[in-house]
Amino acid sequence: MPPAPRRGLTVIYTGDGKGKTTAALGMALRALGHGWRVLVIQFFKGDWPVVFGELEMAKRLAPQFEVLQLGRGFVKHMGDKKLFDEHLAAAQEALRVSRERITSGAYDLIVLDEIIYAIDYAGVQLVSVEDVLDLIGAKPPALHLVLTGRKAPQAL
Repeated sequence: MPPAPRRGLTVIYTGDGKGKTTAALGMALRALGHGWRVLVIQFFKGDWPVVFGELEMAKRLAPQFEVLQLGRGFVKHMGDKKLFDEHLAAAQEALRVSRERITSGAYDLIVLDEIIYAIDYAGVQLVSVEDVLDLIGAKPPALHLVLTGRKAPQAL
């Protein structure tokens, strides 16, 4: 009898404190060990002059592991002086790319890192709950989708 088709899950890592992205990257590491193709899309990281370990590791594990840093940093935090419209445009582009990649069939696991923060980060909304629910709804049956960020709305 042939094996049953894989049933992809939607996993949410939320809560206060550290560990959400680390847990998602742990899932990614295990998936890579099984030969899966993994994509991480980061909604806030992307425009800082620092070295990110996950980005450096993605260079070593390409093309099986890919990280896209599409954010412009945390809005009004950590010395941010960018216009809100720049952050908003980056988040909207990250949503577009996320939908494109989710529906592409090219990945087995996709992590949307800090997308939950983008719903409401210190009173700043870059994406809506409906935007995120639409991404979840677009997920093909076999794809595993992981969302991270604090204060996940009950709707998710």
